[in-house]
Amino acid sequence: MSQDRFTFATALVKRAGAFAHEHFLRLDTLNIESKGHQDMVSEADRDTEVLVRDAIAAAFPKDTIVGEEHAPKEGTSEYTWIIDPIDGTANFVSGIPQWCVIIACVKSGEKHIGVIYDPCADELFAAKKGGGATLNGEPMSASTSNSLSNGSLGLGFSARGRHQAVKDAVDLLLDEGGIFFRNASGGLMLAYAASGRLIGYIEEHMNSWDCMAGMLLLEEAGGTLQEIDVQHAIMNGCKVVAGGADVYAQIKAVTDKAFI
Repeated sequence: MSQDRFTFATALVKRAGAFAHEHFLRLDTLNIESKGHQDMVSEADRDTEVLVRDAIAAAFPKDTIVGEEHAPKEGTSEYTWIIDPIDGTANFVSGIPQWCVIIACVKSGEKHIGVIYDPCADELFAAKKGGGATLNGEPMSASTSNSLSNGSLGLGFSARGRHQAVKDAVDLLLDEGGIFFRNASGGLMLAYAASGRLIGYIEEHMNSWDCMAGMLLLEEAGGTLQEIDVQHAIMNGCKVVAGGADVYAQIKAVTDKAFI
């Protein structure tokens, strides 16, 4: 059944991405609520999540579903789906083409499937546990950089994080000759780390719908990830420290000092 769910997830994330992109192309018709800089919510968020939830519920009615915009649906199987209908909503509602649709699936407390689709670039990042990671069907690999000064490190920040932690991380990174990258979509930045575009990604706290798929992508692409308690993170989130295998120790050294 795992292959069935993976094939299903890759098709669904593209269908959801196309649906959200139609909304993106007619932003002036959207009703948008603002709850703060990073917490803007649009009709597109809710409608896209409903599309994904309905498809999962129809195909796998016994599976649990957790999403950003709606209450969890408890299931009885060993599978839990985790959805972010639009990651990078602030970009989306501002007309910036840096956002994505994220679908992850956890099986018995382990990351099992991760798919991230960027409709604006038509890029599909996909992974299943033990099956490697691909970008538009072609194998992808995490960065081979062995230095913080060789490449850019993705850095996330949200209202849940501490300002000082981010400032400290930036200071430490710059002191090592490094540079940070931020595009306001943690999911896309993790996908970029998995594909080697970034040397890694760090954030003091991420919700599971933002990071679970991307963490599996990075692991399956040969990167290294600070271990998390997957089951606990589903509802509570977690710290994310991820990077290419040869630079991971240096990335973690930064977060060990900044994210305390």
